[in-house]
Amino acid sequence: MVHFYRARRLRNLAGGILARPGLCFFYLAMLLILILGGCGSIRVSQVAPKAKDFHPQSVALLSLDAGGYEDAREVVDGIIAGELAGKNWFRTVVSAQKFQLLLQDNEDLRKAAVDYLAKLKTVNFSDPELSREIGKMAEIDAFVVVSVDYWYYTKEGDKNIAKVGLGIRMINADTGALIWKARHYLVEDYVFMKPDLSSIARDVVKQMIKFMPH
Repeated sequence: MVHFYRARRLRNLAGGILARPGLCFFYLAMLLILILGGCGSIRVSQVAPKAKDFHPQSVALLSLDAGGYEDAREVVDGIIAGELAGKNWFRTVVSAQKFQLLLQDNEDLRKAAVDYLAKLKTVNFSDPELSREIGKMAEIDAFVVVSVDYWYYTKEGDKNIAKVGLGIRMINADTGALIWKARHYLVEDYVFMKPDLSSIARDVVKQMIKFMPH
C-alpha cells in the first residue's frame, strides 16, 4: 500500500510539472547544467572517429606558437610536457624545447619539420609524407601543435581579469591525420592582486588533456 501511494505521488508530481511549461523548462535547464558541469566540458573538443584505434607510445610537442605572448612559450611548454608525462599515458614525452634541440642536430628533420609546419599554417594541410618523415626520424608516434590564444591581464567593464587560452592539435605522425583538436580558456577576475597566469594555464591544460586520445 505504501508503494502504491508513493507511485501515485510521483505521477502527480510529474503531471504537475508537465502541466506547467515554465516549471518543466526550469527543471530541464537545471538538469542540463548538472550534466554539463559533471562532464567538466571544455569549450571545443573534436575527436576523429579513428582515434579509438590510435594508441601512441611516444608524443612530441612539434610546435608551440606563442602568438606574440613570448613570455608564455617556455611556461606553457613545461606545463604541457609535465602534465602529459605525469599521466603515464605515453612511454616518451618530448617537450617543444627538447624537440628544437633535435632539429638542431638533424638537418633533414629540421627541413621536414619546417616544411610541414609551413603547410599546416598557410593552407591548413597536414602533409602525410612529411609527417611520416618527422615521425621516423624523431621516433615518435604522434605530435602535438600548440597555440597560445590568450595570455594577458585586462579590464572588462568594471572588472580586472586575467585570461589564458590555448589551442591543441594532436596528429598521427604515420598518416598525418588530425586525431584531436581542442580550444579552451579560463578567465579569473581580481581586485588588487593579479592571479598568476601560469597557475591559470596549468588549470587550462589539465582540463584540456582529459579529452586527449591516448
